[in-house]
Amino acid sequence: MVKASAAGPPIFHFVMIKPTHYDDDGYPIQWLRSAIPSNTLACLNALAEDARKREVLGSGVDIRLHTYDETNRRVRPDKIIRMIEEAGGRALIGLVGVQSNQFPRAVDLARPFLEAGLPVCVGGFHVSGCLAMLPELPEDIRAAQELGISLFAGEAEEGRLDVVLRDAFEGQLAPLYNHMNDLPSLIGEPPPILPRKHVARTSGSLSSIDLGRGCPYQCSFCTIINVQGRKSRIRSVDDLERIVRENYADGIKRFFITDDNFARNKDWEPLFDKLIEMRQGEGMNIGFTIQVDTLCHKIPNFIEKASQAGVRRVFIGLENINPDNLIAAKKRQNKITDYREMLQKWRNHGAITYAGYIIGFPSDTKETIARDIEIIKRELPVDILEFFFLTPLPGSEDHKKLWEKGVWMDPDMNKYDLNHRVAHHSGGMSDTEWEEAYKLAWNTFYTPEHIETIIKRVCANKLGRPGTTLTTILWFYLMILYEGVHPLEGGALRRKFRRDRRSSMRRENPLVFYPRYFGETVSKAVGYFRVYRRTKKMLDAALKAPDRWTYTDLAIAPPEADEFEALDLYHATTGGEEALARKRSGDEIRARVAGKAGAVERVAAAE
Repeated sequence: MVKASAAGPPIFHFVMIKPTHYDDDGYPIQWLRSAIPSNTLACLNALAEDARKREVLGSGVDIRLHTYDETNRRVRPDKIIRMIEEAGGRALIGLVGVQSNQFPRAVDLARPFLEAGLPVCVGGFHVSGCLAMLPELPEDIRAAQELGISLFAGEAEEGRLDVVLRDAFEGQLAPLYNHMNDLPSLIGEPPPILPRKHVARTSGSLSSIDLGRGCPYQCSFCTIINVQGRKSRIRSVDDLERIVRENYADGIKRFFITDDNFARNKDWEPLFDKLIEMRQGEGMNIGFTIQVDTLCHKIPNFIEKASQAGVRRVFIGLENINPDNLIAAKKRQNKITDYREMLQKWRNHGAITYAGYIIGFPSDTKETIARDIEIIKRELPVDILEFFFLTPLPGSEDHKKLWEKGVWMDPDMNKYDLNHRVAHHSGGMSDTEWEEAYKLAWNTFYTPEHIETIIKRVCANKLGRPGTTLTTILWFYLMILYEGVHPLEGGALRRKFRRDRRSSMRRENPLVFYPRYFGETVSKAVGYFRVYRRTKKMLDAALKAPDRWTYTDLAIAPPEADEFEALDLYHATTGGEEALARKRSGDEIRARVAGKAGAVERVAAAE
């Protein structure tokens, strides 16, 4: 503990840090403006604000909250320590929402705080996932405990954060707070909110909301179902309204709803209805990004109401177009015969579609991956395709099985970002072939020719947003070309600090580091401008084209039944042929049922 405050009420500092992770050169991935806000940081900040208002540390204790998102703000432990020492009082350093790839960075950040005598607690998916799925803690977490780091597993609502704050204030922080067997309700809990200064550091001034946690599906590569459970826990309509109004009053109008699958929230309709009322009845200019499954279009009025509620961007877990791969990953809910209709329906309602796609399922080869990406380009109207290595993330069933079998997995958690290979391919690809296939997927989809095709498609859509679509494509394309990080970890203007390099790597000479960093920055800026100029010409040409509104291609045209059945999507794999056969059979059964129902109605009418 640091010295007590010289005068006035007792002081307690709660420092919340959402760490980033290291790039391949050992520097924290950090930007002047990051892409996605941290919902965990927003949730913890809201819970801490509520605890402060309720005076959980006793009447008169001055609880001071400090929040850091390292993806867009440099974290200097020495400055934080000095700030606490100068103010006096006691403190807790919370490293929050720590994913597996962020755990090494979190431990590096913790060390100077521990050396200064400040208690540190780490929570997030890595700790929670390992406790949920493994019979014993892995070596990296045990090493963190040996340093003196306290662990928090599970979620902090229902007063659980209060307990940690009290223990830290009294100097009795427990080694482990394990709530994995008792997931809390979200109803009536403080809504997630971040100070305006944090939102301003994200591109588009985007904030976040979680309206539900948990997912009913059983995907073997997923950690959500084992950390947040398979039963959906949701916030109420009143909670949603409160979240939006509090943020809107602070000038925040764009939100990322972080629910893993909003379409499975049983209260999606009243939630959308409230947003529609706020947009149409009160003129609130609010917009949303959501994540859904590939069956959402089958829910009556879901996409229609999503559009009215202000949903403008949609993340979809497409994952693969080979049914055999989907079945192997227990993603049986994905039906490739639904993909086209689902994507076209979102397109018809003006949404920009992002589809996740996993590289490295057992039957994948370099050749089949390249073939499948070309099929997607021709036959599916997806705007953004984002690729991921099939990764045994700690907390997933895949990781547990490999761990139990003693199969090799890379021990460096920093690589578990879905952008690095951390295991051997279970099929026939060598390590090199798998890595080449991953790069090939990005380079195959994001060609200048296909970018131009996507632009033409959106320009032909009366509800499309050509300019926004282009900037979104550029975000992904430029990260791939110049930054060497996954686009979801991307941002605007990369920041690097020589002294922040990973503790296991040697600090570089200033005469080497700074010239290279500034040279890279200038070179990337020139490259950015060239790509922008080239793609802007594509956009201008598409907007002025005489056939702008009549442009069509196979992906956006609603084909007749025989054309639908002729798609390569269904004939490139045995699983695709079988999926088409099942669809035919189902269509025939539905047609017979409809025919019988029609006959009954005619008889009844005649009588």
